Amino acid sequence: MSRFFTVAIQKEENWYVAKCVENGVASQGNTIDDAMDNLREAVVLFYEDTQFPSLPRTFLTTLEVAI
Repeated sequence: MSRFFTVAIQKEENWYVAKCVENGVASQGNTIDDAMDNLREAVVLFYEDTQFPSLPRTFLTTLEVAI
C-alpha cells in the first residue's frame, strides 16, 4: 500500500533537511535526493507496526503579508 505525505525541505549549512509535515519525522542528506531517500526510509520505519484506516490530509498554501 502506498501513501502520499507532504514534505518540507530546507537547506541548513551543508545539509538538506527533509521533514514530513503529517508526522514530524525528519532526515537529512548531502543532496535533496539523499534527504528524500533517507526520509522515505525513516517514514517506513515510523509506520512499520501501525495499522490505520486513513491519514489526515494536509493542504499547504502560501500567505502574502505586507511587513
